[in-house]
Amino acid sequence: MRHRVAGRRLGRSSSHRLALFKNLATDLLKHEKIVTTEAKAKESRGLAEKIISLGQDGSLSARRRVITLVTDKHVVDKVFDELSTRYAGRSGGYTRILRLGPRQGDGAFMVQLELV
Repeated sequence: MRHRVAGRRLGRSSSHRLALFKNLATDLLKHEKIVTTEAKAKESRGLAEKIISLGQDGSLSARRRVITLVTDKHVVDKVFDELSTRYAGRSGGYTRILRLGPRQGDGAFMVQLELV
């Protein structure tokens, strides 16, 4: 039984799942919108929002924590320079999920995850 077990496994090991979420969050912050499956989007948006919140902090320790979660140095600079000022008045809810419909090949429900 799975009672009170949070998160989706997505058929991956824990290290593979963490790498997937890091890559999705990095791409979201880099391009500001990505198209992925609904389950992946719902799981990865929490990491992306946590990264933006750390960017609002602006301290050196917050920058080092973001570097461990983001795979591109230019995205780290973008989080601390551009995104932290854009979302200065917001205390959360930086992402939006728009439903696109089922994927042609396997019927997986696709969504567009974007920054507000």
